[in-house]
Amino acid sequence: MNVRRIVRALALVAVAFAAGCASVTSGHVGIANERIGVCSWSWLKPMSGVAEDMEAAGVKGIHLALGPFISPDGRHGGAEGEEALAFVKAKIAKGEWNVMSTMIGMVGEDYSTLETIRATGGIVPDGTWETNRRIVTRGARLTQELGCHYMSTHAGFLDESNAQAMSKFIERVRWMRDECRKYDVELILESGQETAEDLYRFLDLVPGVGINFDPANMVLYDKGRPMDALKLLYPRIRQVHVKDALRTKVPGTWGEEVPWGEGEVGGRKFVAALEALGYKGNYVVEREAGSDRARDIRKAIKILEN
Repeated sequence: MNVRRIVRALALVAVAFAAGCASVTSGHVGIANERIGVCSWSWLKPMSGVAEDMEAAGVKGIHLALGPFISPDGRHGGAEGEEALAFVKAKIAKGEWNVMSTMIGMVGEDYSTLETIRATGGIVPDGTWETNRRIVTRGARLTQELGCHYMSTHAGFLDESNAQAMSKFIERVRWMRDECRKYDVELILESGQETAEDLYRFLDLVPGVGINFDPANMVLYDKGRPMDALKLLYPRIRQVHVKDALRTKVPGTWGEEVPWGEGEVGGRKFVAALEALGYKGNYVVEREAGSDRARDIRKAIKILEN
């Protein structure tokens, strides 16, 4: 670990953080509607239903799962054909949707427990790598076709204890980055399965890769405090997921996802801190739990705007 470099980076961003301390204390930063979106998979509906719920929520921004069109996994939507894709393209052409980013899921992932997702998540398993390579290429090509610049994914767990595995992981992320660049797309990795310090060091090894920062993941995986992570990672954050959670009381198990503003992320203070650091990107609501996701999404949007 380059400790001096991390300490120096923290010192620099602390200046920006302090400059915005009044906003952070008040916790009130109204985010413009055009910077707010929703993850398409949050509603667990086909694209036609997503469109209806987006209109009801009053947003045009969307983090669009490509799985329904290239590799459906259930978690991010069932298979949809050319008619649904044409529907999406029409929404974009009419200006009714702003695709802020796309998302691809990797095959074979098992989120049953922390242990299963560690073993099966992202690009780590050799047995699914060739299939996932094809998904990356198809996803990057479709992202370009939709006029979008960012494509996100979960790469999997960083395991620095195994030098050989880590070397392979770095090589695969670099390949994904370079493949995306062929289509003028920037790869952004979803955060949270590692500490902020680990992610910071890793990104130095894969320059040109950004972060889709999910603060709730840090809580769910018990990997630190999101507010602290901002000070180190914000220059590399391209997009933020608006999701909240409570930390587990039983080590080795999942935390609990809760509606935005009801967990440990910080709600308005988290957003104010990020804005004070100079963040200019989008805020995308993600809801993957709860009995009334549409209500929770509308609540999160209202908090962001006020």
